[in-house]
Amino acid sequence: MDHPSNRSELTRRSLVRVGLSTAAVASASTVMAQGAPTSPPAKPGALTTAPTSQTGLSPRLTLHAIDNFHGTPAAGMVCDLAMLDGEGYKPLKTITTTATGRPADPVLIDDAFKAGHYELVMHFEDYFSKLGVKLPNPNFLSLVPIRFQIRDAGQRYHLPVLLTPWGYSYYRGS
Repeated sequence: MDHPSNRSELTRRSLVRVGLSTAAVASASTVMAQGAPTSPPAKPGALTTAPTSQTGLSPRLTLHAIDNFHGTPAAGMVCDLAMLDGEGYKPLKTITTTATGRPADPVLIDDAFKAGHYELVMHFEDYFSKLGVKLPNPNFLSLVPIRFQIRDAGQRYHLPVLLTPWGYSYYRGS
């Protein structure tokens, strides 16, 4: 089969490139046409401070609740922490996130930070109701239990939770 080297060929790859660049131009035009928003942002407010580096800190458990529905930190999220003790979970503390979506202090630190099985119950329905989000009754998610294990109390554990009224995800962060 003869393929001329100076001939421009129409391939799927070249069509994808053309399509992507056309979509980018169309998107940019739409953004410029919309201009600046005319009304103030809806509650809750955007993050106004930069995250703090965890470098050099002692072992601890930290939490970051991120409201994907509003695109902001989940300020005011109430969470109940418990530790597995024998046959059930023993309540340890209740925390509320600050404007950054994080508790004011680490969830567990120093002598309280131990290896074991934990459960963090997050009050999704109360959080979204306080913000005026129209929810079905009963809501799909009300109290959301997140169970995790701390194996080595000599390490730092970070628990980012991304949430909406209808779903959530979490992972061990850094």
